Amino acid sequence: MPVLPTAFSPATASRVALPNVVANGAIVVTGGLVRLTGSGLGCPTWPRCTDESFVATPELAAHGAIEFGNRLLTFVLTAVAIATVIVVWRSARRDLRPLAVVSFLGIPAQALLGGITVLTELNPWTVAAHFLVSMVLVAVATTLWLRSREPGVGQPLLRRPFELLIHGIAAVTAAVLVLGTVVTGAGPHSGDRNAADRMDFDPETVSQLHADLVFLLVGLTVALLLALSATDSPGRIRRAVRDLLIVQLAQGVVGFVQYFTDLPIALVLVHMLGAVLITAFTARLVWSVRGAVTLPSYRTAPRPRAVPELR
Repeated sequence: MPVLPTAFSPATASRVALPNVVANGAIVVTGGLVRLTGSGLGCPTWPRCTDESFVATPELAAHGAIEFGNRLLTFVLTAVAIATVIVVWRSARRDLRPLAVVSFLGIPAQALLGGITVLTELNPWTVAAHFLVSMVLVAVATTLWLRSREPGVGQPLLRRPFELLIHGIAAVTAAVLVLGTVVTGAGPHSGDRNAADRMDFDPETVSQLHADLVFLLVGLTVALLLALSATDSPGRIRRAVRDLLIVQLAQGVVGFVQYFTDLPIALVLVHMLGAVLITAFTARLVWSVRGAVTLPSYRTAPRPRAVPELR
């Protein structure tokens, strides 16, 4: 069966997928800025900013501008996600379509969850869910981009025990992120001066549990790196482990410094960026285990030449 011509090459799909990763990460950081500046209820209702206006009004001052600005970024993210879906759908890379669709559908889901967060006056559990869904979308967008850079999905490049260890690292990373939201939910930065509801946990206890999980995560990553160094494993996997370890250590340092300096806003924001990077680099490690393979169906068919009309 002949392959129909496509509108976009796989390389174009890859170029569009990268901004999708950046946009998903950026909106997490800007959302953190909203919370850390106490602007979580800068727009006190949803989907409007106020009962009478869709946009921030002068009466809402800086908090309204910050919150409304973050809402506007959702439209930028939506445009990037739609562009990604269109390009992927009209390229030969049909295997990328599910990831592109999930990446897009996550945006309205996040918008709805963000609305619930506002309407519940920044309930810490909905705030935590809002953040965790963003982490899932960052992982999906990262996998989409990495997968788009290779012609296809091959067989695993490592033996089963190594694969299990990598999946264990991913699972512990997820647990670290979840417990991190609990630490945040029990901490002082609620997102608004009047949003006094916090999670009913002792901040010191959950912070210690969070730190213990981080130590476990770093230990597993170091063990994987040492084990791979003793084998002839592919260099791309070793590089993925090394880079992830560097990000983990940097994130750990920021976490400890912010804890012992009473959570300054700047460091907390850097820590949120670190969470995005941890998620992206973990997704990269999980993906690196799969080898690349060239599949004929992924090749873009040449456009048919115009046939001159006979007179």
